[in-house]
Amino acid sequence: MKQLDGRTAVVTGATSGIGLAAASRFAAEGAHVFITGRRKDALDAAIAEIGADSTGIRGDVSDLADLDRLFAAVAQQGRRIDVLFANAGGGSFRRLEQVDEQHFDEIFGTNVKGLLFTVQKALPLLNDGASIILTGSTSASTGNEAFGVYGASKAAVRAFARTWANELKGRRIRVNTLTPGPTDTPGITGLAPDADGADQLRSALAGGVPLGRMGHPDEIASAALFLAGDQSSFVNGIELFVDGGANQV
Repeated sequence: MKQLDGRTAVVTGATSGIGLAAASRFAAEGAHVFITGRRKDALDAAIAEIGADSTGIRGDVSDLADLDRLFAAVAQQGRRIDVLFANAGGGSFRRLEQVDEQHFDEIFGTNVKGLLFTVQKALPLLNDGASIILTGSTSASTGNEAFGVYGASKAAVRAFARTWANELKGRRIRVNTLTPGPTDTPGITGLAPDADGADQLRSALAGGVPLGRMGHPDEIASAALFLAGDQSSFVNGIELFVDGGANQV
């Protein structure tokens, strides 16, 4: 018996990294998975990797019309949602004096606005007893230089989880935050100016982890599977750090 047999999961931002690893794990455990991504080529490649138990919907979570299309596609297949993994997010480095309106709007548009309306628009399709997983960040509780806007956006995510766990208790819907530590994903490359810079960034990030290395997307996906399934049936409102001890010691 697979852990998610017969269930439906939605994973946003699932064309690479943690989102793709989680969607693949959910499908392997029996779920039909709907995934989103902004680029059609990356979305098609992700669907090919996940397999037949997946549906790709191209869109940007910061665009509310794209979210409407996502959930319309779920409804059109006659499905209801058992697991919602609001994972889409991103950020970039800017010191306080460098922050401009575009930088702020892009990060908060995806990480806060997009996440909020992903969950809100999913509500009519969520089964009672469903699991909502929000992707947080260790940057929400540290003062990483030049990462203030991103860290603030992820602090908002943690606040949402607490509030929504209370607001949805009448439907027995659990809401938890999954907080990865430094994880070796394509997003790391995007934070650096070039390949050498990416290698230096990986080395620096690994040096701050007591285990002495960065995490792998599959390790974060294992934690997401725990929060998605029945093994976490009495886990609600928490922040689950999967960070190799980076924020713990």
